Amino acid sequence: MMASFFDQFASPSFLGIPLIALAIMLPWSIYPTPSSRWVGNRLITVQGSIINRFVSQLMLPLNVGGHKWALLMASLMIFLLTINMLGLLPYTFTPTTQLSLNLGLAVPLWLATVIIGMRNQPTAALGHLLPEGTPVLLIPVLIIIETISLFIRPLALGVRLTANLTAGHLLIQLISTAVLVLLPIMPTVAALTATVLLLLTLLEVAVAMIQAYVFVLLLSLYLQENV
Repeated sequence: MMASFFDQFASPSFLGIPLIALAIMLPWSIYPTPSSRWVGNRLITVQGSIINRFVSQLMLPLNVGGHKWALLMASLMIFLLTINMLGLLPYTFTPTTQLSLNLGLAVPLWLATVIIGMRNQPTAALGHLLPEGTPVLLIPVLIIIETISLFIRPLALGVRLTANLTAGHLLIQLISTAVLVLLPIMPTVAALTATVLLLLTLLEVAVAMIQAYVFVLLLSLYLQENV
């Protein structure tokens, strides 16, 4: 029984073809693309307004050199948000519950911020490994600790996104299973449990949006240290 709870996180396949590739490409096909007209429809206008507001808020603390990442950050945010939200639908698969996918997004982007810092301002980038005013005896220890924390950042990005989505999906499945079991035995308790399930689903929708935003926000903070 417990093994079946985790079957939802296994990458599905059809005729030997992994469907995770289809799940990753699907978000880009559901958004309307701007037309060549001067004035777009209401949906495109609202979509552009939301993206512009998000990008302006995200790029506000960054220097001018970090504004080149605006398109990448906005695309990553839309990609993660759409995948997380689609994964809450019945009979769907959430690619962001796979640690390999999240690390595949986190490691290259984090490494790019580190390389930018080492190339443009190596002194300031290396200065983050040793806080100013550190006693001489603590210098070797702090350098080791800061170096470890630097390399843990991409792992923390991937694990945070994976753990939050996996825990939410597991909890929803556990409570929904309890509702089905209690319905013929104790209908009143099953109704109360279903109410809890509805509230939990709304919470999971919020978690799906927040975790996508947190992933991009932390990445922008890493970029801010190196530009």
